Amino acid sequence: MADFTSEFWNLYIVVLTVIGIAGCGVLLWSQSSVKGSALKSVDGKVGTTGHIWDEDLTELNTPMPRWWMWLFYLTIFFSIGYLWLYPGLGSYKGSLGWTSTGEHKEELAKAEKQYGPLFDKYKGQDLQAVAADPQAHAIGERLFLTYCAQCHGSDARGNKGFPNLADKDWLYGGEPNTIKETIMKGRHGVMPPMGAAVGSEKDIENVAQYVLSLSESTHDPIKSVMGKSKFSACMACHGAGGKGNPALGAPNLADKTWLYGGSAETVMETIRKGRNNTMPAFEDFLGEGKVHVLAAYVWGLSNPPVKTAMK
Repeated sequence: MADFTSEFWNLYIVVLTVIGIAGCGVLLWSQSSVKGSALKSVDGKVGTTGHIWDEDLTELNTPMPRWWMWLFYLTIFFSIGYLWLYPGLGSYKGSLGWTSTGEHKEELAKAEKQYGPLFDKYKGQDLQAVAADPQAHAIGERLFLTYCAQCHGSDARGNKGFPNLADKDWLYGGEPNTIKETIMKGRHGVMPPMGAAVGSEKDIENVAQYVLSLSESTHDPIKSVMGKSKFSACMACHGAGGKGNPALGAPNLADKTWLYGGSAETVMETIRKGRNNTMPAFEDFLGEGKVHVLAAYVWGLSNPPVKTAMK
């Protein structure tokens, strides 16, 4: 990227833009300067370009309409005015000092002034009470579809590598405040490659079969018994019974919920190569008020609404 921060590229864009505008002007001037009489033959009729089709279909050399040419002159004058007022010539910022970033910030400030009090009202309420509020639910749904559906799906049921938010299986815990913290601060879950710690490729296969047996999934009982002792390398995070550890974000291996898939090949791939997942933080982007409503909506996806007297 350093190659594109040189002053050369600024001048390059400026020169190309100016030449392009000037070239359009010269072309128009050259065409408009041709006298109408020069386009006519000696007998006073309009001349031709010499192109003839179907024996008598002739292309006349008529001048372009003046109104059409003046419209093009207006576009040239408009472009010059635009480039004087707004950024467009390399690093020149325009006499008005307008930027898309500045306009975006103004729109955000306007929206915050208009909708901020609404989110502040909910921010002071318990998350479960907010989840039971129909208006807050509708707002939270729109926030979810705008900022979360790209990864978790419009139905919040997730995808490979992206957790299902509509069930009660949570990597870090499903309490309302925990969900809010996840949205605010984000999460970074890492499972290191465990192939070397487990042993040979055969050992990896045996451990995968043992992991499948924990959730009573289809597995090879003989290989699972052989893999149980090697599972000790995994117990520090997943526990002796593979129940997981929400404090670490270590998933429960004893249920049938799989983030990347529950086939033997996928489990072996996870053991062999590890996994690395990141949930971005939305605290600075959305602010606590919006996150509060969004967290209530997400919690409500897997929990029945609790009717609370609203003040």
